[in-house]
Amino acid sequence: QELYRELFVRGAGHSVECWRGSQLVGGLYGVAIGAAFFGESMFSLERDASKVALAHLVARLRVGGFKLLDTQFLTDHLSQFGAQAVSRADYKRRLNAALEHQGDFYLLPAYEPGAAVLQAISQAS
Repeated sequence: QELYRELFVRGAGHSVECWRGSQLVGGLYGVAIGAAFFGESMFSLERDASKVALAHLVARLRVGGFKLLDTQFLTDHLSQFGAQAVSRADYKRRLNAALEHQGDFYLLPAYEPGAAVLQAISQAS
């Protein structure tokens, strides 16, 4: 906990939280380096809360210019959002490219309305 607290203080640790009133009902956290985001953990106390957090994270990363979202594992939950396995060589290439840039985790306002989040993650041209 102390190490993650230090990452947050340094601006590398980030979380996306889902609240129902004053109760935390889901979310995720991870670490940003350059334009790469490394998802560490997600949880849900209410149905689909972690999915809402993930959708918001993807929008935030896209708007902020991130090049890589490392989810550690490929699960059915992540696959439904477009996550895919890549070879070690492809991962290294993508990671190196992401580290050459700087993402901005805060470019999307914290309380952006759902419509703006959906627009940020949609493939519409």
